[in-house]
This record gives sequence, C-alpha cells and structure tokens, in this order.
Amino acid sequence: MTSDDERLFLSYVQRNPVNRKILQLAPCLGVGDWWLTAGALFQTVWNVMDARDPGAGIRDYDLFYFDKDTSYEAEDAVIRRAQILFTDLGAEVEVRNEARVHLWYKEHFGVPAEPFTSTADAIDHFAAKTCCFAVTADDNGSLTTYAPHGYDDLFGRKVVPNPILAPRDVYLTKTKRWSAEWPSLAVQPWPAVTV
Repeated sequence: MTSDDERLFLSYVQRNPVNRKILQLAPCLGVGDWWLTAGALFQTVWNVMDARDPGAGIRDYDLFYFDKDTSYEAEDAVIRRAQILFTDLGAEVEVRNEARVHLWYKEHFGVPAEPFTSTADAIDHFAAKTCCFAVTADDNGSLTTYAPHGYDDLFGRKVVPNPILAPRDVYLTKTKRWSAEWPSLAVQPWPAVTV
C-alpha cells in the first residue's frame, strides 16, 4: 500500500524530466538491483518545494546497481552502456556497482568500508539520513521506492546526519554546498560521539 507521502515524493521526483527518462531507460541496462538514488531525488524534491526548476543545482544523477562480479572491467562495461543509453539527457548519470565500493572507499574517503550486501545496504550508509531515498522501475514502468527513514525530514527540509560509515568531513562538505544552494534547509550537526 502506498502512503500519501510516498505518492507526493514520486510526484515531485517525476517533475524532473531527467529522472523520468532515467527511470524509463534504466531497465534496458540489464543490471540487477538498480536504483536511481541520492541527490537526483532529494534535491529534486527540495527544488519543487522551493518552486525552482526541478533540476537546479543537481550535479549528477546516481544510478546504483548490485552485481557480484566486482571486476573493474564488468563495471566499466555497464558504465559504457549507460553512456550510450543516456547520451541525450544533457545530464551526467553516474553508474556504480555497489558491490565494488569496499574496494576503493578507504582510498577515497579515508575509512574502510565493509562490503555491501545490496544496493539498499549501500543507500543505508549515506552520510545523511535525508539522502537515503531510491526509486526503481520494472519493465512495465511501475515504480518502487526505498525510503528507510521515511519522508518527514525530507519534506521538513531537515538534514539529519547518518554517522555509520561516512566521515564527518564528508557530511560537512555536502551540507555546506546544499545550504548554499537550498538556504531553507535546517542542517543538524554531526554528533560529537558516534555510535
């Protein structure tokens, strides 16, 4: 059963034509457990709520998938297919196999990451709970959402840290940019002690 908040979320997300097109085309990639996620969604919602262009301030569109083949070559082949598939969007679509994240995370962010077990597991580890949203589509175009922390903070423009993997500086860098782009946000501080 779909909640009113979920329906509103999907309505806002689909006001961004890039999101609509990605959700329409992504099943053609032929990858499993794929989701459009992160800023493509929550930033679109903020834009709609602020009566801005739905794509304003969105740097890229994250499309995550999960494949147990963690070779660089396998992921690169999917990225190349995506470049062709999404070539006419006029936006950067960043495609990543979340089964590979633990292989490069420490070098990139300075802390080690355990291997994720699914795309949802990866999304659960975003730096802010307010980022933990995803949408996927089946071959018939039916949409499914993933929102492990619900919609209240998103619609309340409240950014809440999620200190389970990403370091504090990642959260601070992201929220600084978001606050400049969306001044109506209420950014919660990173906790002094993480659990």
